[in-house]
Amino acid sequence: MIIPHPARLTRRAGSFAPAGGLRVLATRGAERPARLLAGYLRRPSIHSGPAIRLDLAAGHGPEGYELDIGPADALLTASTEAGLRNGVQTIRQLVPLHGPPRLPCLHVRDSPRLPWRGVLLDVARHFLPPEFLREFVDLLALHKYNVLHLHLTDDQGWRVEIDGRPRLTEVGAWRAESMVGAAGSGVFDGVPHGGFYTQRELRELVAFAADRGVAIVPEIDLPGHVRAALAAYPELGNRPGTALPVWTEWGISPDILGVHDGAFAFCREVLTQVADVFPAPHLHIGGDECPTTQWADNPLARDQAARLGLRDTAELHPWFLGRLHEIVADLGRQAVCWDETGHAAGRLPPELVVTAWRDAAHGALAVARGHQVVMAPHTSTYFDYRQSEEPGEPPREPVTTLEDVYRFDPLAGGLPVADGSGPGVLGTQAQLWTEHAPTPDHVRHLAFPRLCALAERAWSPPDRRYAEFRERLAGHLARLRALDALPKERVRFAGALGVPGKTMP
Repeated sequence: MIIPHPARLTRRAGSFAPAGGLRVLATRGAERPARLLAGYLRRPSIHSGPAIRLDLAAGHGPEGYELDIGPADALLTASTEAGLRNGVQTIRQLVPLHGPPRLPCLHVRDSPRLPWRGVLLDVARHFLPPEFLREFVDLLALHKYNVLHLHLTDDQGWRVEIDGRPRLTEVGAWRAESMVGAAGSGVFDGVPHGGFYTQRELRELVAFAADRGVAIVPEIDLPGHVRAALAAYPELGNRPGTALPVWTEWGISPDILGVHDGAFAFCREVLTQVADVFPAPHLHIGGDECPTTQWADNPLARDQAARLGLRDTAELHPWFLGRLHEIVADLGRQAVCWDETGHAAGRLPPELVVTAWRDAAHGALAVARGHQVVMAPHTSTYFDYRQSEEPGEPPREPVTTLEDVYRFDPLAGGLPVADGSGPGVLGTQAQLWTEHAPTPDHVRHLAFPRLCALAERAWSPPDRRYAEFRERLAGHLARLRALDALPKERVRFAGALGVPGKTMP
């Protein structure tokens, strides 16, 4: 019942069930993955006797592993710690939920289909507690996801502490109330909402995730989706004399950063501190849904466009993203941005990774233009969309079912996997936007079981049938329930006139 299914698996008769229980033995260099496995098994590591032995050896690739379980011993081999961690998660799923601990005899040789297997979690629209983030990271690792894309800032909230900019969290992290239902409903709950993470809390989360092979890619959304930052520091925008509250609506605020030196100094200051907290090689700069009306109305922006020889102020958008790319490159990181309908892709630096969210065709266009692409088309990977027509689902259309997710192919049309720094599909990821998910239980409901399906599309060869996946999923859901990964109660999402809450089944 392993999810995602290994590339190659051969079952054998019997099981490995040593009298002293399942224990772990690490050879040199395998100590950290061995400690992780021992923690899952709630057993100590040992140095002799029957055990699950972890060993580093060449020939398995950067994330691949081999698992050989016989009646007398079990051996997990990989070329890297990342490979060993992936094997640890397979072993974790093989241990039965009930009865004496044992492992079925089998042989697995496994490696991922795609290098970037990610999930975006939006903590800007609704703040989620650090303990839930750790729980969520561990569930991602269980499914061999290796990226948590943490959406930290937006119009409705700024969630990361920045030294020297106290108003970002004193003001920008709090809003007076939240819209209820879909964007434009005109209904608000009247309940203040807010919260933020200290840099210390985020460093602890990074370390926790690294132990499980998950890199946290932070997103600071720029130059749009910045209303919370402008509420704290209005001089960064295009109307410095106008006081703005943190936005309480869903949708897109028209307020964006200015194109003056102060705005770029702010971007450099924030991105420098964020890069220091998050050591992942990628840093997401947002770049999506940036209305440029305020630039068109601003004489400084018009002058800047004229100096650059641009046709209009709308063309300042790809120029702004290019400036952010330079800042991120100076920090030794690779910038990632959202694809905006493909129109800007031809004017972006080819080194900038594109997250293609509109549709797969825009992702293919970005690959053709020389980019590495994370395929995230909203109709297949936006898990804030309804899972069914059942009442109580979030007020987000269209419906994206478990089968829709499973049938999504990030490499459809023969797209190449990105090789080194060359163009191609770097990977895929799910998006969990939280306008309608105010609590961890709401997130759990949206995430599972659809995250199981996307995990298989990102990891496993695309030759398995949906019906066979559903058979494995039935047993896997029991494991998720045992891990408290599913809501204990039926979650109800707010409709156009409701208030977020829960009802018992």
